[in-house]
Amino acid sequence: MKKLRALVLGATGATGLELVKLLLNDSNIIEVSVFVRRKFNIKHPKLIVHEIDFSRLYNYSQLIRGDILFSALGTTIKDAGSKKKQYLVDYTYQYEFAKIASKNKVVHYSLVSSVGADKKSCFFYLRIKGSLEEAIKCLHFHKIQIFQPPSLIRQAHLIRYREKISLYFLQLFNLIGIFKSFKPLLVKDLAMKMVVETKNNSSDKVTVYKPEDLLRF
Repeated sequence: MKKLRALVLGATGATGLELVKLLLNDSNIIEVSVFVRRKFNIKHPKLIVHEIDFSRLYNYSQLIRGDILFSALGTTIKDAGSKKKQYLVDYTYQYEFAKIASKNKVVHYSLVSSVGADKKSCFFYLRIKGSLEEAIKCLHFHKIQIFQPPSLIRQAHLIRYREKISLYFLQLFNLIGIFKSFKPLLVKDLAMKMVVETKNNSSDKVTVYKPEDLLRF
């Protein structure tokens, strides 16, 4: 199998962190470049860390080169501070980065989206995710894989109190057969599925993975 150079956007987040760990241990990956806003603590011979200003992405165009781009960037309104700032992170930065990657001949794009993503949704978060999906599909990647996970179980040091509560009730409902399609998924399992699917030889340009696809894996 061809040796690949991977790019990771959102490497300091829950899913991105697991992706980086898996890619560094994958013999088919010869280089992992991460693009972050703050210091990244992992060190590895295959790892290249780029601390960048996301508001000036085009200044870093020459760095955005490789074979496959994993995009796991994301935030919440609470963390971002406003809808405008959340849109900037969840849509603008990811789309502009992907557009540069596409122009630089990166051929494979792997995106963490969300169950229910729909550009016409009445929910702001799902509307952002749906809009990004549609915009990405218009770029000139040879292969686009979109992952729409249910609620994610993040690492213990990252999980929030409200997430613990919602996950508790979701798991309780799952036990009695309710909301099975929303069964929580470990971020490391999502990351593993994303890495495994890089080896998928399907000729389809766009593949969307629904919660049932991820939970079955």
